[in-house]
Amino acid sequence: MKDFLDFIRKQGIVGLAVGFILGGAVSKVVSALVTDIINPILSAILGATEGLKTATFQIGPVKILYGDFVGTMIDFLVIALVVYFGVKILNLTKLDKKKE
Repeated sequence: MKDFLDFIRKQGIVGLAVGFILGGAVSKVVSALVTDIINPILSAILGATEGLKTATFQIGPVKILYGDFVGTMIDFLVIALVVYFGVKILNLTKLDKKKE
């Protein structure tokens, strides 16, 4: 395991590739969480009977489509929190040593 960790530290590109792969996987899980659980709850709270993506409000003749934006922001915030706490809890900052 020590050799593997040394290899990861020295090869920044490999670490970057692993990060992209894990990021894609985490993104799919978080998107499913937001789409299937969080958005329906918010839709019920906001009164958007057809789902959060269709949530709108109207100012005069202008219809403001805010539901999709809110869903995307929630998706981003949850992904950011998962990545932040994942790095903190797993203490992954030690893997990113600078070459001496």
